[in-house]
Amino acid sequence: MYIPNHFKVTEFDEIRDFIQRNSFGTIVTTEQGKPIATHVPLELHKQGDDYYLTGHLAYGNPQWKTFGDDPVLVMYQGPHAYISSSWYKSENVPTWNYQAVHVYGTASLMSEQELKEDLKSLLQKYEQHRENAALWEKLSSKAKKQIKGIVGFKVKVEEVQAAYKLSQNRSEEDYDNIIAKLYEEKDVNSRQIAEVMKERKTK
Repeated sequence: MYIPNHFKVTEFDEIRDFIQRNSFGTIVTTEQGKPIATHVPLELHKQGDDYYLTGHLAYGNPQWKTFGDDPVLVMYQGPHAYISSSWYKSENVPTWNYQAVHVYGTASLMSEQELKEDLKSLLQKYEQHRENAALWEKLSSKAKKQIKGIVGFKVKVEEVQAAYKLSQNRSEEDYDNIIAKLYEEKDVNSRQIAEVMKERKTK
């Protein structure tokens, strides 16, 4: 991923937190030279000294058959928004602000037991705060048998790239005005980017 120095993020704890908050990613592999992709939740875990992304695909999705020695790419995206150059003090061109993380690694298939544990963890993350939470332990044996219809996989993390393009190259006056203008926009993404920019200014 092309990342100008202004926008490069290298602090792994910050990147890890971003993935935790934006864990619906895209996994990209190749089949006979053609890129193929699936959009799926991919959680980050530490095992010993290594980090892994874990997820699952439908058995009928042929992408899992491409896992092996070739590297895979997992992409995560946060909020993004159009930035009008009319918000700058001096003339310039419009742009787009965004947060994105790319993870490179090698993928392998999980055992059924590993998949079961991963599903337990996934349900715990997204269900624990809900009334009548649909946790693994509460599912019927009939529901649990649907595990036969999916394939679990893990990606050993080998390289991480992160770009937070948040107007860091603008003056403080422009930066503050961009935040204010983003809050005035009607779409959720613009307001979310404004929140991210505001939070980063206070760090």
